Amino acid sequence: MDSLLDDVKALLEKDFGDDRILKQIRRACENNEVVSNFERNYVKKLAEKYLGRKPETNVEKPETFVEKPVVPDVVMPETSSVQKTQTIRTAQPKTSSSSSKNSKLMIVIGVVALVVIIAAAVSFSGISNVTPNTVPPIVNTPIGTESLMIQTDFSSYSKKDLISINGISDTTGSVNLSIENQKGELVWTEQLSLKSDGRYSTLAIAGGPGWESSGTYTIKVDNGDETKSSTFSFTA
Repeated sequence: MDSLLDDVKALLEKDFGDDRILKQIRRACENNEVVSNFERNYVKKLAEKYLGRKPETNVEKPETFVEKPVVPDVVMPETSSVQKTQTIRTAQPKTSSSSSKNSKLMIVIGVVALVVIIAAAVSFSGISNVTPNTVPPIVNTPIGTESLMIQTDFSSYSKKDLISINGISDTTGSVNLSIENQKGELVWTEQLSLKSDGRYSTLAIAGGPGWESSGTYTIKVDNGDETKSSTFSFTA
């Protein structure tokens, strides 16, 4: 905890990273409060980049690849009706008196065999077109289709969690973000500059004044022309 606090103080003194997040982590260290892994990794990466801390090296175990079982192709059994038809067609009539009856019988059997063959072919075609474990493609609506949008990385958070917020606006300049608790009280606000493609992003800490009660919280974005909002659940 001491090394973490030293890194946070050094980053604040040299003005590296997000002051708001670093001050929140410093307060937690000084009060012996729990610091999340996300916050520790945030400080660790900044310390490695700006304070010359050496990254920890971990020997990763090689991944074990499990060969998926090969699904054999569907093989349709041969229909005996075709063989029967061929046998009947090549058979010679025993007596000339019954030749007309045999001819009619062969025609009927041939029609039936043809229907069976067509039905088997259609069935085989339908089965062969089925791909096992086929998953329908996920259609994502492009983020640029809306003039103003806001979203969070999760739909629910607990105390001291980091809330990742991002979105896009078709305006230029900046947007105003705010979070209200279930009573409609303002618990967080920030103004963000838009990038060249209209996107914006930031991090907010779920905690502090106004975050004492659990419930549904509302996050809003205003670009001067319109306002959009989204909600998430918070557990104090």
